[in-house]
Amino acid sequence: MDILIIGGTIFLGRALVEAAVAQGHRVTLFNRGRSNPAAFPELETIIGDRETDLEQLKGRRWDAVIDTCGYAPRLVEVSTEALKGVVEHYTFISTLSVYPPQGASKRDEASELLPYDDEMPEEVSNASYGPLKVGCERVVQRAYPESALIIRAGLIVGPHDPTNRFTYWVTRAAKGGDAIAPPVDQPLQFVDARDMAEFTLRQTESMTNEIYNVTGPERRLAFGEFLACAKEALGSDVRFRHVSDAFLQDQEVGEFMELPLWVNQELAESFMTFDCARALRAGLRFRHLETTIIDTYEWSKSVPDDITKPADLAPGKEQKLLAAIGS
Repeated sequence: MDILIIGGTIFLGRALVEAAVAQGHRVTLFNRGRSNPAAFPELETIIGDRETDLEQLKGRRWDAVIDTCGYAPRLVEVSTEALKGVVEHYTFISTLSVYPPQGASKRDEASELLPYDDEMPEEVSNASYGPLKVGCERVVQRAYPESALIIRAGLIVGPHDPTNRFTYWVTRAAKGGDAIAPPVDQPLQFVDARDMAEFTLRQTESMTNEIYNVTGPERRLAFGEFLACAKEALGSDVRFRHVSDAFLQDQEVGEFMELPLWVNQELAESFMTFDCARALRAGLRFRHLETTIIDTYEWSKSVPDDITKPADLAPGKEQKLLAAIGS
């Protein structure tokens, strides 16, 4: 296939490009050339902004486009209008954040979405991210009513993750010693970027017209099980000290980013338990968790120490928390 990828050099986009090239597809990138511009020197890259430079795509033809970085409905509409006569199939990377944070366990693709208003400002924030993605989905489905693939991505992990949310626990396990950890039974969901890329590419190849929740694993995973796996996979002597939600809240620890992936149990039962049965039936598969952990750790060694990590529990604060629980 001839595939156009909007973005393609950051994390999931990078994994999509690598999967597509490995499968023998002809890939063209369209992006601004600002992030990792040297990632794929062998591929054709059209430098441009999706708001002002889509004219460069006129006169070209691709079988499909994969849009990895659409956040504002207006800009996605600009893209779909420009690509209607250029590509036959549109894959849009959305998010599980289109659903309300609080809700029932095991929500599927038919569950209630966050409200979106056409008058909503385009600025992306924690509050607007989900609703704006709802708007983007609608734009894509209107433009491609019979050939739109919507991938509602869960937490994406693995090598090249810029957030440090998963990587924090891998590197913390490798470091060893006593470590603060969330409640042992908190449910946890995530998907390796490479597994998501392979699933997305297969559905794109099939010109699938569908919506999928995409996260994992196939069964309920507890935080304690994940950390035990990390300890074993890395041969570490780390001792994870699991504490309660109440303790973390009393100590004013920030959820999800300061103590990465930790959220209170009520929210976790809602937002870490999505139903992905439809994607599993369609062929979503997961590599072993140990593989993702080891590959992430090996990649983490190449990250400069002075790179800002959006998700991170400062060592000094961790020591204070450990002192607060005692031995």
